[in-house]
Amino acid sequence: MKKRSDKEKDLAFLRGEFENVNNIFLTGYEKMTVAQDFQLRKTIYEAGGEYKVIKNNLAQKASEGLSSENLFSQLRGMTSIAYTKGDVVALAKALSTYAKANPVFTFKAGLVEGNVIDVKSIGELATMPSKEEIFAKLLYVINAPAQRLVTAMNGAGRNLAVVVDQGVKENKFQA
Repeated sequence: MKKRSDKEKDLAFLRGEFENVNNIFLTGYEKMTVAQDFQLRKTIYEAGGEYKVIKNNLAQKASEGLSSENLFSQLRGMTSIAYTKGDVVALAKALSTYAKANPVFTFKAGLVEGNVIDVKSIGELATMPSKEEIFAKLLYVINAPAQRLVTAMNGAGRNLAVVVDQGVKENKFQA
């Protein structure tokens, strides 16, 4: 058994994590093998997330008074958490891909930007484009009018040059 001081350190650490993170996924890991768990942890770390196996009552105490309190209030069974301070879509995609390959891994609920979401919403989140894709599309939309303007301006000069060149070739100009 853990000493009381160790439990208090765990509680303080978990509370600190919950205060700094607004993107959390609650998952079930029952019947997973060690190899599956290792692969899961690797997948989560590659997506920029963290993974912890937690005690339900410890998580409930650590989240008291925080935006994540509603998420942890109804925990049942063996629970683990995956969380990120970065791109929540990347983590959701990584977890969904892993869950498809390993049916023993299940979602329970999630917290995205401080809002509790259900399992269906996690699936929808996983199908969204990543931040980088959204930024690329936004930059394209912003740049498109400027590119069209430059093309139109260059087109007028180019057309004038073609007309002058044809006029010179056909000796239409006299000096």
